[in-house]
Amino acid sequence: MFQKILIANRGEIALRIHRTASRLGISTVAVYSDADRFGLHTRLCDEAVRIGSGPAAESYLLIDNILAACRQSGADAVHPGYGFLSENAAFARRLQEEGIHFIGPSPEAIAAMGDKIEANRTALGAGLPTVPGHWDSIADGDAAVQIAKGIGLPVMLKAAAGGGGKGIRVAFTEQEVQEGFRVATSEARNSFADERVFIEKFIEEPRHIEIQVLGDRHGQVIHLAERECSIQRRHQKVIEEAPSAFLDKATREAMGSAAVALAKAVGFSTAGTVEFIVDQQRNFYFLEMNTRLQVEHAVTELITGLDLVEWMIRIAEGERLTIEQEEVQLRGWAVEARVYAEDPNRGFMPSTGRLVRYRTPAEEADVRVDNGVFEGGEISRFYDPMIAKVSTWGLDRGRAVQRMRMALDEFYIQGVSHNIAFLTALLANPRFLQGRLSTNFIPTEYPEGFSPAPLEPGDLNAIIGAAALMHLRYMQRAAQTSGQMPSYRFRIPDEWEVVVNGEFYPVIIQAMTEGFDITCDGGQVIAVRSNWQVGEPVLRCTVNAIPNSFKVERDGLGYILYHLGAEVRVLVYTRTAARLARLMPVKVPPDMSMYLLSPMPGLLRSIAVSEGQSLESGAELCVVEAMKMENILRASRPVKIAHLRARPGDILTVGQVILEYAAGVQASA
Repeated sequence: MFQKILIANRGEIALRIHRTASRLGISTVAVYSDADRFGLHTRLCDEAVRIGSGPAAESYLLIDNILAACRQSGADAVHPGYGFLSENAAFARRLQEEGIHFIGPSPEAIAAMGDKIEANRTALGAGLPTVPGHWDSIADGDAAVQIAKGIGLPVMLKAAAGGGGKGIRVAFTEQEVQEGFRVATSEARNSFADERVFIEKFIEEPRHIEIQVLGDRHGQVIHLAERECSIQRRHQKVIEEAPSAFLDKATREAMGSAAVALAKAVGFSTAGTVEFIVDQQRNFYFLEMNTRLQVEHAVTELITGLDLVEWMIRIAEGERLTIEQEEVQLRGWAVEARVYAEDPNRGFMPSTGRLVRYRTPAEEADVRVDNGVFEGGEISRFYDPMIAKVSTWGLDRGRAVQRMRMALDEFYIQGVSHNIAFLTALLANPRFLQGRLSTNFIPTEYPEGFSPAPLEPGDLNAIIGAAALMHLRYMQRAAQTSGQMPSYRFRIPDEWEVVVNGEFYPVIIQAMTEGFDITCDGGQVIAVRSNWQVGEPVLRCTVNAIPNSFKVERDGLGYILYHLGAEVRVLVYTRTAARLARLMPVKVPPDMSMYLLSPMPGLLRSIAVSEGQSLESGAELCVVEAMKMENILRASRPVKIAHLRARPGDILTVGQVILEYAAGVQASA
């Protein structure tokens, strides 16, 4: 057994590896950049070693610094997690030369599958169906256009050394091919130090389904069935589940056999994933092989009962697999949702800052939370914006999804924007519930972008009940304030008006044991019961004996309740205050249409315009880089540039003015 494992990663995956290693009696070493100096993984691992400054290229991607940390700590093995150096053959080879075990496949297997161009050729040789494409180097954008025309539009441009959704662009026109080649090349250079890009046919309405494989160093390889990963945004997975509601037994067995054949062809020996594109007729095509642990491995663990990290460690120590293919049993259904620091209401722009409040759902037999952050910690602009992963299990798909919706309602984050409301809305989408998925699910279902889900008519009583309970608890606390004048005691009236999204609902509230009975106009009674106390961010209650969960915040004199994807603003007035509130004017926000504002914090990579220049709708204005992704901002209508307010290289904050439009021509981007 290894004595000490260095974890060459950060965040939730570092803690995930630490948990299993600790259970096996192995001590762990964390590495950290200056940006992660106070990270949770540096505190919970047995040791921590600094490896460089904030940017990944100056810390987590520096092989020499990782090796130096191994020597300093005396680690006899390294687990790379995912991302960073996890699929770097040179890193695995250097560890071999140093006599340090790499908890992963051989350098040769990494090299064969890590280069997407070579991986397609290897897959063809192993008998796997592949997507038509061009896998040789491409000189420039013009050459890319000619190749795309030969394959047939639409096409996908992908970084040869890519992963994690970086360096990928879909192009439907020749202009988009030119632009996509430029951006994909730039992202590939910045993320992987390898600007090679290849082109393959883009299959419309595809599903992204992957097979988990596990191989030892004695030639045995098995698969652990599939994961459905079709719910994606910008080629990054958002919701995953296992198994897939789409596959039948024959397709599952065929895909599993193909994945095992490819793993055996490259001598694969650890946990890895073979990814496929599957069309609506269940024809499948090889996409790529990830020779590492996947972010979404938790759903496979929940339905198989296996610890993939433990098996990776045991395989690296030379142990044989003790599981035969026919012994792999799938139990129930599992769903995983990725909680990101981003703002779905503003085009999913990344968000950075301090986690002022951070509460996760309680971990139970059917709820698992993997996170690497803590209350008071920072979400850095240098790394991927994922905050945590929530995984839930159920006997069937419906129950696993419902458990996830309840868990997300108990997840409370304050200080940065996040996508929890979006995740909850996705899980309630009728098409999702029917299992009719594809990789373009999000742009198809939300073509104008995401806005919070509307309040369902059946949820109105729950909102009224929760808001009334909260407000009366505040009033009861105020009534107990000491030092009140004997001639003036704080009295709580029975008659109130609850204002939900601008609509007034008169109610009579009567205190009961552990809650209140709320009588609405018409005589309907809402019985709400809870032990909620003032200041708690999550309100758990029963409304007419039905369990409910809400995330709650004070909002001036009112409250914001988050429930099943809906964001509801509520005020509770006395009858007199309600009468006066109806007379209040509505505040009009200032007109900012004459400015281009940065939609995210990040680096202003380039500006494509100059002062006095006139542009047509759709013209590129600038490129803002955030969380390792380049975002092109465009004019939404004809514009003329009056003044540039920022320069390339500037670090932008959210809402910072980048440029100003000339008067008389209004535009936004």
